[in-house]
Amino acid sequence: MAKAQAIAVVGQAVLGILADNIPQTEFTNARFELYQTSNFTSPMEEGISLFLYRVEINSSLRNLPARTGLDGISRRPPLPLDLYYLLTVWAKDVVKQQRILGWAMRTLEDAPVLSASRLNNFGPESDVFQPNEKIELIYQSLSLQDLSNLWSAFKVSLPMSVAYIARVVGIDSTISMEDAAAVQTRQLDFVKN
Repeated sequence: MAKAQAIAVVGQAVLGILADNIPQTEFTNARFELYQTSNFTSPMEEGISLFLYRVEINSSLRNLPARTGLDGISRRPPLPLDLYYLLTVWAKDVVKQQRILGWAMRTLEDAPVLSASRLNNFGPESDVFQPNEKIELIYQSLSLQDLSNLWSAFKVSLPMSVAYIARVVGIDSTISMEDAAAVQTRQLDFVKN
């Protein structure tokens, strides 16, 4: 499972995949940025923003067993998280906006699984994910009402956006679990009535 920095690394990796595959001749000025709410009031002129708008514990994997690490130490179970992102395209021309959106969705559909080697190449940390880990990136359908509710919270007009879920980001615990010694003998006391 991954270190606590995994949440930050996943968003950077998604943007990195897009930045590495952008057709430079078609989208020469495109930028790729992680956004927070304040960025929506003065967005970039052209490119793609990725906004982490929700994090949930994956309920189907919530009760994973304790895990023994490569160092042989048993630790508390990992925390399985699903990360909900809003991918927003920005351009002054609506046709260009739609072309960027189509290209981005196709690119992410072609790379639905983020391997540990790909994830560990983004951000300042290089060993956040263990070699056998992977994150699944899934398109999520949001209703117009859900999108409207989200954008009205930012008090901005509704930009062209799609939602994705990065599933399952397992955050390792740093707390070790002490193993009790094996039972050697049992003593049973009987009481006569």
